Amino acid sequence: MATFEKVNDLYMRKERLLRGGGEKRIAKQHEAGKKTARERLNLLFDEGSFVEVDAFVETRGIDFDMQNKKIPGDGVITGYGTVDGRLVFASSQDFTVIGGSLGEMHAKKITKVMDMAMKMGAPFISINDSGGARIEEGIDALGGFGDIFFRNTLASGVIPQISVIMGPCAGGAVYSPAITDFVFMVDKTSHMFITGPQVIKAVTGEEVSFDALGGAAAHNTISGVAHFDCPTEEDCFSQIKKLLSFLPDNNLSDPEEILSNDDINRLDADLNAIIPDNPNKPYDMMEIITRIVDNGEFFEIHKGFAKNIIVGFARIGGKTAGIVANQPKVAAGALDVDASDKAARFIRFCDAFNIPLITFTDVPGYLPGVAQEHSGIIRHGAKLLYAFSEATVPKINVIVRKAYGGAYIAMNSKHLGADMVMAWPTAEIAVMGPDGAANIIFKKEIAESSDPIEFRKQKIQEYRDKFSNPYIAAARGYVDDVIEPATTRQRIASALDMLASKRETRPSKKHGNIPL
Repeated sequence: MATFEKVNDLYMRKERLLRGGGEKRIAKQHEAGKKTARERLNLLFDEGSFVEVDAFVETRGIDFDMQNKKIPGDGVITGYGTVDGRLVFASSQDFTVIGGSLGEMHAKKITKVMDMAMKMGAPFISINDSGGARIEEGIDALGGFGDIFFRNTLASGVIPQISVIMGPCAGGAVYSPAITDFVFMVDKTSHMFITGPQVIKAVTGEEVSFDALGGAAAHNTISGVAHFDCPTEEDCFSQIKKLLSFLPDNNLSDPEEILSNDDINRLDADLNAIIPDNPNKPYDMMEIITRIVDNGEFFEIHKGFAKNIIVGFARIGGKTAGIVANQPKVAAGALDVDASDKAARFIRFCDAFNIPLITFTDVPGYLPGVAQEHSGIIRHGAKLLYAFSEATVPKINVIVRKAYGGAYIAMNSKHLGADMVMAWPTAEIAVMGPDGAANIIFKKEIAESSDPIEFRKQKIQEYRDKFSNPYIAAARGYVDDVIEPATTRQRIASALDMLASKRETRPSKKHGNIPL
């Protein structure tokens, strides 16, 4: 009988845990357009698979009446379960319990499951919805943030880390998401910032709304802090599951191969006519990517940020590949500060997790301008060079049109270790564009000509005919083959199969010094 009573007591205690901060706070959470911490975990994990860890943990704080505010769970739910049958660890901050504020034990719960994820080699997902550091716990709360940041750093490149912002994430709390691999935000309900609107107004006099300062749109289009802007929480978790499907469990495993009904030898004759006759006319690089990958499915990352370059995941023959491509319809596809950062970070993620890289190149150069120079295009552009050079995964480059100057080098060229470089007949590989080259090479002749305009046109065409093609580079071995565009899918698949057993090492060192 005593055992029955104790079991009954256990269930009553667990029932209280499920109620979180109580019906009123839960109702307030729903009124704000947000789900509760447990509802979010239910959306993430396979039904019935989530196992909670440290459910009964509570604060050890006694200052500022904290001994009377002790609530089991301490404002965060942690544990593990399966997502589409794969082991995943997660933490979910509960805004209905002490505002989801982070204290000593709250942080220890999170770091415990992070440690478990590292030992088991499984992805870790952090769902953020918190008022920030628990002021009543002072330095212990700050120490908790530091413990999380340290583990984020150790886990980087070992297991995939995903941060999900589903409410406020302010002050020191923002640095955990910043270290992780991918950041998801939800429109209107997610906010991230170091200092809020009130502090900014007090210090600088600037007036700004929460959304304009640190909302999903701001961080997905302006700052580049976030990678995904989702309309609803339901859509957010759907996108997370899709992302996970492209990723391996850890750095010692490969992404899951998905059987595809898309013929690996499929030809696409439309690709033969997709590049405009006018070399200065833009087109949409997405049309090329979607025609080549399995079933036209491309999962774009950082869609709203630095749109002059495209990054994302796709499959070729059922196997995950990372895609990096210039976008000619935005700033002519030129590389700038943000595009270099965006691509370099994505390349390093793919390299860390054994994901082959495929590049589609159409780049006229680095974006000129005083603003770019003063923003450090030299330093930022070097990140892209560094990332491609550092990467040892299979690297394939398809040059579809322009590949000029230093930007030609930066976009996964043979000189940076690309394993297979293919070019379409429309490729223009040169030190610079024909217009600029003619102005320099024939400057004196143009000036002395009786008809400078016509003479310049002739010299531009002369340079284009002689150098703006893939054959000079192919003659030097910098391009492995010039291919018919229609065969691109077939040739990439063949190259990936050939490169599957690639083994390449770099000089032994603690780590390099990327030009951050």
